[in-house]
Amino acid sequence: MSTHDIPKVQEIGASSAPLLSAAFAIGARCKAFNDDYMVCKTDANGRGELECMREGRKVTRCAASVLADINTHCLDDFRRHWSCLEMNNHRLTMCRRPERVLYSCIFENLKLEKTIPGTPANEVPVHLREKQIFAHGFSNQS
Repeated sequence: MSTHDIPKVQEIGASSAPLLSAAFAIGARCKAFNDDYMVCKTDANGRGELECMREGRKVTRCAASVLADINTHCLDDFRRHWSCLEMNNHRLTMCRRPERVLYSCIFENLKLEKTIPGTPANEVPVHLREKQIFAHGFSNQS
């Protein structure tokens, strides 16, 4: 297979903080594409870079669509959250308040929900807890 046979896709062009901020929304919408890509990589036995490029580009297109939708509907909340991550060395625990606001907007407008696999059914997920154990004493939570 030649790379010329695979439709081109524009790179996302985002740094790690915005990608981390949007990761669960990207995962929620793009799960099927991600799964296809991972199956392809597994089946290729370590030779998947070229063989799985078509699937990889589908993942990139899907992720770009999520970021575009977040920028359209939740831009201020998105910027607040990823800026907090950037200022706090990508520590999610330091940015739970802006994360709650962002994911409320994402759920309301994009109908995507943040779920953490393996969270016990009788516990409040860590990103929804009012008090964060490791974030006390820091003022960058707003």
